[in-house]
Amino acid sequence: MISVCFYFQVHQPMRLNQKYNFFSLGKDHDYRDDAVNRDIMRKVAHKCYLPANRLMLDLINEFKGKFRISYSITGVAMEQFQEFCPEVLESFRELANTGCVEFIGETHYHSLSFLFSKKEFRQEVEMHERVLEEFFGSKPVTFRNTELIYNNELALEIEKMGYKAIIAEGADQVLGWRSPNFVYQPAGCCKLKALLKNYRLSDDIAFRFSNRDWNEWPVTSDTFARWVHAIAGNGEVVNLFMDYETIGEHQWEDTGIFKFFKALPKAILSHDDFIFQTPAEVAARLTPVAQLDVPHFTSWADLERDVTAWLGNPMQDQAAELAYALEDRVLQTKDDDLIATWRELLTSDHFYYMCTKWFSDGDVHKYFNPYDTPHQAFITYMNVLNDLTLTVNRRLEN
Repeated sequence: MISVCFYFQVHQPMRLNQKYNFFSLGKDHDYRDDAVNRDIMRKVAHKCYLPANRLMLDLINEFKGKFRISYSITGVAMEQFQEFCPEVLESFRELANTGCVEFIGETHYHSLSFLFSKKEFRQEVEMHERVLEEFFGSKPVTFRNTELIYNNELALEIEKMGYKAIIAEGADQVLGWRSPNFVYQPAGCCKLKALLKNYRLSDDIAFRFSNRDWNEWPVTSDTFARWVHAIAGNGEVVNLFMDYETIGEHQWEDTGIFKFFKALPKAILSHDDFIFQTPAEVAARLTPVAQLDVPHFTSWADLERDVTAWLGNPMQDQAAELAYALEDRVLQTKDDDLIATWRELLTSDHFYYMCTKWFSDGDVHKYFNPYDTPHQAFITYMNVLNDLTLTVNRRLEN
């Protein structure tokens, strides 16, 4: 049997108040733009989250549990669901109650913490575990790091934390001639199993589905199922990993994306050798075919599949280094609100907005970006970070 494994990332950052400027420092601490956060969350909820969840629930019921999926919902997304549209959280609970959905662990604040602070990384992973148990009664056994950032060291840390499986990008520079359609064992690990994204098939849906210049447009569910079925004899699992916002937001309803997903399970299951499974089920069923050695960080971002979407230019590096340099002092305050505010500033999106890579990936970097320029993102972020630093220093002096 060949497993088809659907994994969706669900994430929205806490966007900053762009009116917060140098003259605001020391006078107010109104860092968030909650009007924008609310409007975007509610817009995406009505275009994607609510109708997509209804569709997935209908498919699970229609196929009597044979259709199975997984989600990684960030802590910052769940906080905004609670605040701005609790009906979305309730719809995810309905999915959880089917027993056909796996919820995946990650860093609560969708941060780059593993690259800067192992202590903060472990704290955020444990925070996210507690939230998943609270909302869905689910203890995660599969892990995905922020934006699939991955290397050998991360895998070892995740194995120590008790996880059974980890999700990573099936990057060409890692796999070489090998296929992402098998389970691998991370180098140095004894028990952890790695599931790798089939980025070609995943991106056919996530990025190319509505592209009229694509020679395969318009792709139907039967056509896509035929591509998946072609794996037979050359793989054991097809990992289709993408942003959940693909359904209805990145690919609007009028592209036919909802009709595509509605028809896809039947088309996939028309081949008797194919089944749907969650990442944990795939890891439990399949044996690794080889070790996977990834000494350098990879991710699922951009053509390079590395971390240059978030780090590498002077603005990004300075902002990230100063933010993480505040860790010990902000924790010393023992002020839960200050600590939560600092952690919101660690969300990877803030550094993504500062990216100056405006080449083939430019449209991707502009999507959901509230800033006109990377420099504007940097200035806003640094004003907020500087004020938070002043507040922390004053608190510790008193």
